[in-house]
Amino acid sequence: MSDCAELARQQMRVEQRADGCLILSTPETLGDYPDNLTDRIAQWAADAPERLFIAERAPDGGWQGPTYREAVNDMKAIGQALLDYGLSAERPVVILSGNSVAHALLAFAGMHVGVPAAPISPAYSLVSTDFSKLRHVFDLLTPGLVFVDTAAAYARAIREVVPLDVPVVVGDGTTLEGRETVAFEDLKRTAVTAEVANVHSALHPDDVAKFLFTSGSTGMPKAVPNTHRMLCSNQQMLLQAFPFLGEQPPVLVDWLPWNHTFGGNQNLGISVYNGGTLYIDDGRPTEKDIVRTANALRELSPTIYFNVPKGYDALLPYLKADPAIARNFFATKVIFYAGASLPEAVWKGYPELAVATVGKAPPLMTSLGATETAPCSLAARVGALVPGEIGVPNPGVSAKLVPVADKLELRLRGPNVMPGYWRDPQRTAEAFDAEGYYKIGDAVRFIDRDNPDRGMFFDGRVAEDFKLSSGVWVNVAAIRLNTLKYFAPLVRDVVIAGADRQDIRALLLLDAAECERLAGSAYPAHADLRAALADRLHAMAMQATGSSTCLAAVAVLEGELSLDAGEVTDKGSLNSRLILSRRAEVVEALYSNAPITIGLN
Repeated sequence: MSDCAELARQQMRVEQRADGCLILSTPETLGDYPDNLTDRIAQWAADAPERLFIAERAPDGGWQGPTYREAVNDMKAIGQALLDYGLSAERPVVILSGNSVAHALLAFAGMHVGVPAAPISPAYSLVSTDFSKLRHVFDLLTPGLVFVDTAAAYARAIREVVPLDVPVVVGDGTTLEGRETVAFEDLKRTAVTAEVANVHSALHPDDVAKFLFTSGSTGMPKAVPNTHRMLCSNQQMLLQAFPFLGEQPPVLVDWLPWNHTFGGNQNLGISVYNGGTLYIDDGRPTEKDIVRTANALRELSPTIYFNVPKGYDALLPYLKADPAIARNFFATKVIFYAGASLPEAVWKGYPELAVATVGKAPPLMTSLGATETAPCSLAARVGALVPGEIGVPNPGVSAKLVPVADKLELRLRGPNVMPGYWRDPQRTAEAFDAEGYYKIGDAVRFIDRDNPDRGMFFDGRVAEDFKLSSGVWVNVAAIRLNTLKYFAPLVRDVVIAGADRQDIRALLLLDAAECERLAGSAYPAHADLRAALADRLHAMAMQATGSSTCLAAVAVLEGELSLDAGEVTDKGSLNSRLILSRRAEVVEALYSNAPITIGLN
């Protein structure tokens, strides 16, 4: 176990209420934090002016980016330009493209002068065909300026959605016919006046620092105003959870998108808050693009590494094949995952390879949070023993556990929790209980009920569980994870069905590359694939303990899932309820034992 991840033994405060609710908090006091995250950029510009602030791949394959000194100067000039455009929280900046140095400078410039930026999933512009989610974003935010990294790729989305009176800033300086465009470099050349300092000094910690949108897995995305207090308090929580972040400037090699809270708040924020350097990894956890991540790790050695389970799975073969990459990677102090539970092969594979490479294994750790909580509210601060341990509430966070059926619903209150959804009072009221706790929708369970310090497990989403016709409750998260375990590597995701039915069945999303390796390009209908799926179904059934843990049958879910219809989010998360509703005929075929069905008989 790494010393940096040790948790001082403290007795968790646990209040047992008469209604069965539990209130959990840590006795550790949350330390002081700044009023604005950009104050940290200014601090590091004074303390370490020539340290690299952020970097991206240069045309020659190297790395390029500003120092902290240069970043502060650019931030003030761009901030002045935003003020000159008359922008504010009511007319914010919308960023349509992905991670880049320009994206970061623009977002922090806005944060510095009270002009929130809203990074939007590029898929809403580049993948969507009807732009319904992008229109929703513009209707809700009423932006006064739009940024894209290059004009051509976003031309159709801009033409269809962005009002003509809204200027478009373009990172590479390219233009759009019939549209006012501004080169990003021109913003950096704006003369700075005293207005920038005056506006900055007048900002309040509860002013909006940025907007993030929820993934839209249960409807149209909701706009979450992230205040300065939310961002800064959460970074202080993370520093207290991982004290090594303050002992030497962190180095991050990170691809996670900034339109989501994991990459855009937690990871980018860790680098800024602690005077580190973030290298923008242009890879992705896909068979085609993971090599870029591997190449970056051949050159760079992160001090803390973040990824999603799919990313760790894709990266592991490169670490095994190249000792140089493995040595750089396992110099990290913590391997942090979020977004889903780690497959067993990944959970075991990384520590084994670390020990073989450098003689010891960094702890594998995770946390729990949401867009609405900036995000980290609970964090594991000891090396977890099994996947899914989410730790204990951070300093300053109060967790309420509410009995719901056979689960404990988690609710959260603290300085990192949002004030409410932007321009949406109804859903804001629905999101909080009478005591002001945010209803995150997740369930948790104690690792050891007699020792709350040991922390908790994630126990699925409260709303996704259902009863069979027998009255037996089904823990959807548990059976989903078990299905993925048994059907790996052929299946990448699964939709569980069975509400008010006699048994549980599932629709499988296949991993195309793995299935093609097994059965060739015609794999969906290939007998070898059906046989392999049937074998896995029977193996899973042999370990089942009853109707609530046994899959009676499966079928392959064919055809592309629709981003526009909301079946899948830009993160790749599935909206299971919507899929079951929109594909009701497939579900009925599954339950009628049609030819698509692979059953136990």
